[in-house]
Amino acid sequence: MHVPDGFINAPVSAAAGVVAAGAVAVSLRGARRELDERTAPLAGLVAAFIFAVQMLNFPVAAGTSGHLLGGALAAILVGPYTGVLCVSVVLLMQGVLFADGGLTALGVNITDMAITTTVVAYLVFRGLVKVLPRGRRSITVSSFVAALLSVPAAAIVFTLVYAVGGTTDVSIGKVATAMVGVHVLIGIGEAVITALTVGAVVAVRPDLVHAARGLTKPLKLKVGGELVDAPAAAAPVAARSHRKVWVIGLVTSLFLAGFVSFYASANPDGLEKVAHDKGIDEKTKEHASSDSPLADYGVKNITDGRLSGGLAGVIGVGVTVVAGSAVFWALRRRRTSDAASVEQVGV
Repeated sequence: MHVPDGFINAPVSAAAGVVAAGAVAVSLRGARRELDERTAPLAGLVAAFIFAVQMLNFPVAAGTSGHLLGGALAAILVGPYTGVLCVSVVLLMQGVLFADGGLTALGVNITDMAITTTVVAYLVFRGLVKVLPRGRRSITVSSFVAALLSVPAAAIVFTLVYAVGGTTDVSIGKVATAMVGVHVLIGIGEAVITALTVGAVVAVRPDLVHAARGLTKPLKLKVGGELVDAPAAAAPVAARSHRKVWVIGLVTSLFLAGFVSFYASANPDGLEKVAHDKGIDEKTKEHASSDSPLADYGVKNITDGRLSGGLAGVIGVGVTVVAGSAVFWALRRRRTSDAASVEQVGV
């Protein structure tokens, strides 16, 4: 659903940029509260994983494909504020390095793909887990529904933005119907990916799922004929498991982007298909980074398609995890520094 340059006029693009900048600023402050010893190391990895999975377009209808947006996954795993930053980092890397999503439309894309999906998914998830029985199955079900609803929500927001600042004269009703219809189907794929990922993390380390902390039932042991809560794992075990999760996640991201991405659907995604069918792409502009060495997810001057795409994917995962980790570690250190200052003032 990456909006290219030329879809939205300059005033509305600028306004969306202001909204996006404000939301990112708020998220930077909010993320300092979310980023702890568990979340901070994983936030950069979540961004890299979203980048990798977004390369895996899956078919959803005749001649149409979809890909993960990632807002729901990020919000549930690392928190809504940090989730907005994760997806924003991905969109920035894609726009600057891979010519995917217009640079003048970056504010529109962050508003649509980062803010809308994250906020909607988090609110739906938290609402569902409050009424469903506590347990891992409820977390997985809530993740599925939250992700499913977040995608058509993003389609609706894009339609509203286009209704205000679209550069072509088309029927907004028809655009809305087409956008929501195809993105409901894409939302099913998003929901499956999100639920499987969250479910896998919950099964191994439920404490690493930010939005679900305290929602899983404690492990019970039978002692003297009575069920009692099992003791928590010792800190050294948690530390080793934490590193293990990080390594597995990074290797998985590299494998998906470097190898599996070659088998992704080549059909246009939902927005591209609707834009072509409804004529809203008539004034699309050439991307400012179209001459980038990594444009269109391929390495310039490498003629072998499999090697070019795989190498570009690996580079993208590497750059995203480094950039994301740098941002989140800086925020984490800032929180630690602020806490230390408060303690000194109190003394």
